[in-house]
Amino acid sequence: MDRDTVGRLWEAHKQEDWPRVASQVEGPLMTLDTVISGCVVYFLDSEGGLDEQRRTIVGDCLADLEAMEQELDQECRAYFQRLRELGTLLLIAGRSS
Repeated sequence: MDRDTVGRLWEAHKQEDWPRVASQVEGPLMTLDTVISGCVVYFLDSEGGLDEQRRTIVGDCLADLEAMEQELDQECRAYFQRLRELGTLLLIAGRSS
C-alpha cells in the first residue's frame, strides 16, 4: 500500500456528490467524512504519514461509521464504504511506515 493507492481512492471520493442520507444521521456522517478526509489530506501532504493522535482519531471514526452502517440506505452505502476504505488504508499505511 502506498500514497498512490490512497491518492487514487481520494480522487475518486472527491468526485462523488454527497449522498442522500436520513436526516438523523446526516450530521454525524458529515463529521466523519470531514475528519477522515482531513486525515487523508494530511497523510498525502506529509512526509511522515499520520501521527499517533490522528491514527487514534481515524480508528474512532471507523468504529462510529461501522456502528451507523445499518442505518444507511443501499444507494448511499458505496460512498461510505469508500470512506471506510480510505480510513483503513491510512491505518495500514501507518503500520508499514
